[in-house]
Amino acid sequence: MYNYHVGDRFIIHSYKHDGNIHRHWDEAILLDIKDDFMVFGNNQTKVIESDGRSWYTKEPAIMFFFKHNWYNVIGQLKKDGIYYYCNLASPFIIESKTIKYIDYDLDLRVFPDGAFKILDRGEYKYHKSKMNYPESIDRIVKDDLSKLINIVRNKEYPFNAMVINQYCEKYFEIKKVAR
Repeated sequence: MYNYHVGDRFIIHSYKHDGNIHRHWDEAILLDIKDDFMVFGNNQTKVIESDGRSWYTKEPAIMFFFKHNWYNVIGQLKKDGIYYYCNLASPFIIESKTIKYIDYDLDLRVFPDGAFKILDRGEYKYHKSKMNYPESIDRIVKDDLSKLINIVRNKEYPFNAMVINQYCEKYFEIKKVAR
């Protein structure tokens, strides 16, 4: 089990298969620890791209990182509803309060009405060839994309507005106390 506590501050590093950093988020506040996943939140946090460009997220986000699944899920609380951005990625690890995972390009965008779209197929195909993704990784990524689509279609956890809203309230409560 982890020796972390709700309210602890982390950063996030996303890598590519070749080990190069892909993206870095300045903040992720721990909201919950479960047996097979951890939940974090952030809002208007700085993101630094691999080329050095930076930007800030626009809305609160609740992030689910899984120990065994090859994806992570980000619930984004936008003005017109909750959107989900799902990264097909390796299970996460934590080193020195840094959440780390390998991003495998494919993404699933889920809209407030439950519709979804698979993104970045071309990027996946390109990086699969360029970085020589093993057949085993290719199979896992595609299998977990199928699992994720079924979870979305069935509106299973965490694809539930009540879950995202409760974690968002918890995030803002923690941030208020930390001031």
